[in-house]
Parts: sequence; C-alpha cells; structure tokens
Amino acid sequence: MKIRPFELERYFAKYEFTSKYLLSSSDCESLSLNEVLQMTDAETHYLWENLKLGYTESTGHPKLKEEIVRLHTSISPGEINVLVPEEGIFVAMNCLLEKSDHVISTFPGYQSLFEIAHSLGCEVSKWTPENNNGWQFDVEKLKALVQKNTKLIVINFPHNPTGATISEKDLLEIIALCRQNNILLFSDEMYRFLEYNPNDRLPSASDLYENAVSLSGLSKSFALPGLRIGWLTSKNKKLMQEFALFKDYTTICNNAPGEILSIIALQNKEKIFSRNLKIISENLETLNSFFKKYNSLFEWETPKAGPIAFPELKSEIGIQQFCLDLAEQKSVMLLPSSVYGFPGNYFRIGFARKNMKEALEKLEEFILMD
Repeated sequence: MKIRPFELERYFAKYEFTSKYLLSSSDCESLSLNEVLQMTDAETHYLWENLKLGYTESTGHPKLKEEIVRLHTSISPGEINVLVPEEGIFVAMNCLLEKSDHVISTFPGYQSLFEIAHSLGCEVSKWTPENNNGWQFDVEKLKALVQKNTKLIVINFPHNPTGATISEKDLLEIIALCRQNNILLFSDEMYRFLEYNPNDRLPSASDLYENAVSLSGLSKSFALPGLRIGWLTSKNKKLMQEFALFKDYTTICNNAPGEILSIIALQNKEKIFSRNLKIISENLETLNSFFKKYNSLFEWETPKAGPIAFPELKSEIGIQQFCLDLAEQKSVMLLPSSVYGFPGNYFRIGFARKNMKEALEKLEEFILMD
C-alpha cells in the first residue's frame, strides 16, 4: 500500500518536542504512573505487582474487556478487540473496504479516517461543517453525499478539530440512513466523556447499530496516550473476526503493563473524567476572556465538547506563516488548518494542559510584538 504522508503527525514530529509550549495538543494533561498506581485496589495492585512481561491475549485481557463493557449498554466482551488506537483505524479500514467503494467522512479530521480509504482506491466524499455561530454538521448534507456504491460512513463526535458534536436525534438519523442503504458505520469516539454538558453525550454507535464499529481508547478522555491502548467494538461478529485475523499481521497482542494500567484507569474513570473536565473548564474561561479581548483578530465560539477548538485568524497573514512565526519566535506550537488540508485561516487550539495559560501569555506577547 502506498499512502500519503500523515501531515498532522509530520507537523507534530517537527514541533512537539522542540517547542516549549504546546497550544494545539488534543489530549488532556497526562496522568503520571504514580498517579495511576495510587488508584489501585487490592486486586489491581496484585495484578501489577505480579505482572509477567510475556505475551498477552490477542484481543485483550479479559478483565480489561470487562471494564470496557461498562462504557456500553449492550456490548459484550466477545465484541471487543483491544489494540493501539491508530492501529484500530488501519485494521478496520483494511477489513471494511475494497477498491472502488465509496466512503463518506467527517472533514476536517484525523487523516487516517479518510486517507487509508483513499490509499485503498476508494472514492472519498467529505462531510464538512459550517461555521455559523459555532461549527455545525448538517445531517441533510450528509444524506446528499450518499451514492449507490456508498460502503462506509465515518463519523467523529465529539469532533476533532472543531469541538462540535451532534444530537442523539442526528445520530439516530445517521444510523437509519445506514440501515436503509446497507451502509457500514465507523464511529471515532475517542473524545467521548469530555462533553461539558452530560446531556450532550452520545450513545456509542456500536450499542445502537449492528453494522457499526466504534473506536475508543485511553489517549484523550483518560489522559493516558502513552499507554497506546484503544479498542474496537461491534455487534457484527463477522467483522470482529476479520479484525482479529488482520491484527495477526500488525501488533498481534497488546503490551502487558499497559493493559493492567488501563484496567486501573477504567475502574477510576469518573475520577479521571472529573479531573480532566476541571482543567478544561478553567482553561475555557481563560480562552473566552482572551478571545473576547482580541475579537478583532480572532473569530471564536466556545465548543461543546472535547479539549480542542478551531478558531479563525482574521488577518491577511496566512495561518501557516502565523503558526511558523509563533513557533520560531515564542516556541509555541499551534496547528494550522493547512495541516488538515482545510481551506481558510483556521487553527487548532488545545486547552486541556495545565500550562495553557503560560502558552497563551506567549501567544499574546507574539500578537502584540508589532
């Protein structure tokens, strides 16, 4: 397979570990190993202290799958495959799609969600939102993109990078559309549980539709990207078997320490979500004040969920040059919309890190330099 470079990851590779301040991170302030281990009970403490670094069960530790089940309403342990989050996208797309299939994907977005389909020879249509008092995805526009050969619809809510989401009614409409047209649904739910209002939280698509595949994991909502633990869920047993067979050619199985730490995190999910949402809430207050102060330079609407948003720079300066100059002069990394291949002067800003205020001060210094 020949695949285009992953532009976002190439950008991060250049600036993530050389910039002092990261103002575009899509994950929450990472938990330390010590913080996670302090959450153990007698059982998980024993599992950790007696862990042998051997091979693990290919689809995931049974105890880990039991905890994942608790995030769902109707998924069983046999309908879960634990893997690396990015691997989940790669495995699923290779199993779900064939050359000449038509795919619809939310856009802008995480490049894997549509680029793997493109590399397989699929035709890809992009479901883009409108920025009208905040980013909004119109389900009627999605319906208009459906073709006779549409095989898969890919959604991502809460959405990266806009922070938008849809209503449960909209999700049910999408599922009805898929059923009516015999379309598979892939739902990237990595930011689920970071809704500011719990009433905005969507059910997992894999709980609602027998031909849906949901992707989730610990990188975003759980603040544990370094564990590299995610999972696919689906009631479609044939698809789950295909995923398991394909995984034999990727990682085969998961890392043993990561699985035990994941069990601990999942058992303490409410504590972790509360901690992350507190950081997000406090940082959003700061951002709202900042963008109100500089409303002549930036177009900003508070997102509905997640640790990121997609504001606009109102300037003749191109956003890519703005971000490059900011990194060079103030060692602050912002992500330009050009990395997503999305037109306009938009940029991704992240606000789930504890040093966001310091980074924002550097951004303010930069825009006041002239």
